[in-house]
Amino acid sequence: MKTDTKLQKDAMKVLKETSRTFFIPIKLLEPEVREAVASAYLCMRAIDEIEDHEQMGVADVVTLLNKVSELLENKIATGAPIAEALDKLFAPYQSQLPEVTLRLADWVEFCPDTVTDKVLESTAIMGRGMAKWAEKDWVIHTREDLEDYTYYVAGLVGVMLTDIWSWYDGTETDRDLAIGFGRGLQSVNILRNYKEDAERDVNFFPDGWKLDEMFRFAEENLALADEYIQDIETKTILNFCKIPLALAHGTLDALKEGREKMSRTEVMVVVNQAMRSK
Repeated sequence: MKTDTKLQKDAMKVLKETSRTFFIPIKLLEPEVREAVASAYLCMRAIDEIEDHEQMGVADVVTLLNKVSELLENKIATGAPIAEALDKLFAPYQSQLPEVTLRLADWVEFCPDTVTDKVLESTAIMGRGMAKWAEKDWVIHTREDLEDYTYYVAGLVGVMLTDIWSWYDGTETDRDLAIGFGRGLQSVNILRNYKEDAERDVNFFPDGWKLDEMFRFAEENLALADEYIQDIETKTILNFCKIPLALAHGTLDALKEGREKMSRTEVMVVVNQAMRSK
């Protein structure tokens, strides 16, 4: 296991700054699997910040995502260091990109060697998919479009986690259900942010869909996520999955009631219940 204390502290600091949902469950994982999941999250968040960049032109977004994916694919194939190439790629965007993106090479370095290729593979596929949807200007017409988009930006998170659980202690989970796990969390995010998205002329609802249809889509995928965690017996991994899943269910309930989010008290109750329940 890698023991670079400074890099470990930096990774957890940036993780805490970028994810309120996942910081706590990641911190509760056992050390080696914690490093793998933290690295994976930071790698994917790094490219997500490129995709979501509001000031960057679409052409730049597409180019950066494809070139990052190319560098990650090359590292899988050759094992060659990528820090210098990433620094050169990001140099023109130093003032625009956040720390989590600019330090992508550090997050790759932080990942345990024996699972790095799996993390890079999912991240590279995600980057290619994000670039494809950026080229389409994120215009979604059908349910199939929505499923494709949410596969790349979130379903792949489930796939990557499934690979990490198997690597760590042989835990085997269903990959299709894993995709539902990622999609379920993402669809709740879409519902939570759809008003803000509309202000920047982005709409992830398929043609003709209203809130009811998107609520059903979220419920269907959260049901798959509930089924996904049934195969997990390792307590820390189970808690890792249960906490964001319980928060997604709670947020969806709040949204259905016309509220924008759960209260801080509700969040704490949900997290504690998730960790106590079997």
